[in-house]
Amino acid sequence: MKAHDGIYLDGAWRPAASRDVIEVVDPADERVIAQVPAGGPEDVDAAVRAARAALPAWAATPPAERAARLAALRDVLTARKDEIAETVTAELGAPLAFSQAVHAAVPIAVAASYADLAARHPFEEKVGNSTVLHEPVGVVAAITPWNYPLHQIVAKVAPALAAGCTVVLKPAEDTPLTAQLFAEAVHEAGVPAGVFNLVTGLGPVAGQALAEHPGVDLVSFTGSTAVGRRIAAVAGAAIKKVALELGGKSANVILPSADLARAVNVGVANVMSNSGQTCSAWTRMLVHRDRYDEAVTLAAAAAAKYADRIGPLVSAAQRDRVRGYIEKGVAEGARLVAGGPGSPRERGWFVAPTVFADVTPDMTIAQEEIFGPVLSILRYEDEDDALRIANGTVYGLAGAVWAGEETEAVAFARRMDTGQVDINGGRFNPLAPFGGYKQSGVGRELGAHGLAEYLQTKSLQF
Repeated sequence: MKAHDGIYLDGAWRPAASRDVIEVVDPADERVIAQVPAGGPEDVDAAVRAARAALPAWAATPPAERAARLAALRDVLTARKDEIAETVTAELGAPLAFSQAVHAAVPIAVAASYADLAARHPFEEKVGNSTVLHEPVGVVAAITPWNYPLHQIVAKVAPALAAGCTVVLKPAEDTPLTAQLFAEAVHEAGVPAGVFNLVTGLGPVAGQALAEHPGVDLVSFTGSTAVGRRIAAVAGAAIKKVALELGGKSANVILPSADLARAVNVGVANVMSNSGQTCSAWTRMLVHRDRYDEAVTLAAAAAAKYADRIGPLVSAAQRDRVRGYIEKGVAEGARLVAGGPGSPRERGWFVAPTVFADVTPDMTIAQEEIFGPVLSILRYEDEDDALRIANGTVYGLAGAVWAGEETEAVAFARRMDTGQVDINGGRFNPLAPFGGYKQSGVGRELGAHGLAEYLQTKSLQF
């Protein structure tokens, strides 16, 4: 797609007040492929005012009509799915097949789910002698990351629109073209002017201005825990509602009765997916001591198959960050069995698929989110030890459990301090709530639980 040189404000593309620009770079070959405005506080203020002005009419729009606009959005995204995939590949670096199967297809499914939910959600219910109303929270600031650029946008904007909220989106500066394509789709779907607004810009400038703007009622942010803390502090000063989907260091627990080869191969694939740039990735593989050496051999072989199948990391800074973690793992005594910090290609921000063995729970690579194609394999003595290790980080976003019997895996999963657990390779469900425990965030996305984040409750007594 051709980049817009303005911001999407009140139903039209308009020049940004800021003259600064952001260069969009293809991570695979380091070419500048586009420029977009680096919007500032004045642009944010104009977008929030447009959203504020559009709020009363959109909040009063019947849910069936809001559902119809979301259904139209689903149809536009479906018609443009090839363009979506190509755009994500160009600015994120994901292989085209992965962009088609995940980056384009999953947001379409999520948009479809909210078109359905908007039509049938009980926005009004009777509770004894009360009528309980579920009303839109107001103007939403949606601040999204670069790793799943369209999915993260749809997962915030679709439920907000379904609830009757209006939105100002500030996408990640690394992947603004996908956000512009989404704005085009919103416009084509007939969403009224001002209901959705887009300001491209830098996080410390546009993101900060949006989070602290007095006209914003809710800040929905996905990104690092460090930035989430700052947003929570800014929002807390004004008693604004926040929804935060933050970091993870998820455990993939392989119990002794599991099909080891399948658990290891699926676990490695999970970590290498999207070049490891997934907050819910199972980056810690926990294996019983009696099967540990076999698991390490299997994981090293599996990782080697991804050497020519994963894309680059999103930026030079991200590549250098991941390399730094790999070097720290070696320095702290972990054993490299695949990959390493060296660059596998002359151009592009690539990191080799990397597997560490002999990782202990206190090592940096077992505690901190790396956000790259790096797997740590840890040894455990018994189930209690495995549970202690699995729960032994500040995060609690996701995880997996493998066992010969499903009931055994479920019993272990119930004891994990995490927001979602896949049992024996359970499939992703776009209707299930997604979010974390502990420092992995506040609130939930997707399905009815995601819609509830954008609603507030009023009761009328008779």
